[in-house]
Amino acid sequence: MNRQRLNRQQGFSLIELLIVVAIIGIIASLAIPNLLAARRASNEATAISGIRTLSSVEEAYRSTYGSGVRFADLTELASRQMIDTSFASATTVAAAKNGYVYSLLVPADAAAFCAGAAPSTSNTGTRNFSSDTPGVIYVHPLDVANPPTSTSGGTPMTN
Repeated sequence: MNRQRLNRQQGFSLIELLIVVAIIGIIASLAIPNLLAARRASNEATAISGIRTLSSVEEAYRSTYGSGVRFADLTELASRQMIDTSFASATTVAAAKNGYVYSLLVPADAAAFCAGAAPSTSNTGTRNFSSDTPGVIYVHPLDVANPPTSTSGGTPMTN
């Protein structure tokens, strides 16, 4: 009897292991798309927050440093420590912040501005965003790595 127990090996059979791998694969195929959608939504919420921040900082800059109606670009805002340097440098796909590329267009007369955000790839977001002097956030169709330079063509966000 001891000999029978010694010959019997303990462990899992190949079929049992294949069944476990198949179950894990099915669970992963259900969970991964939801995880990616949640990440895109998080990136978009961060981009909206970034555009709101740029609008608020521009108004603070104008009231603090501007003579009359004057706005500043990302470099000036970063040098005055009004925005983070990583946020100011997120103007290229390589330096994207939370999957979004930002721009801040200030015309030569510095009488207005347009802050824009675009996803660095189609996997990091599905919409572009912008805001201008009044501070309204606009939603634009997807244009990967190309932030809007004006609010025209966008629709105001309702919430």
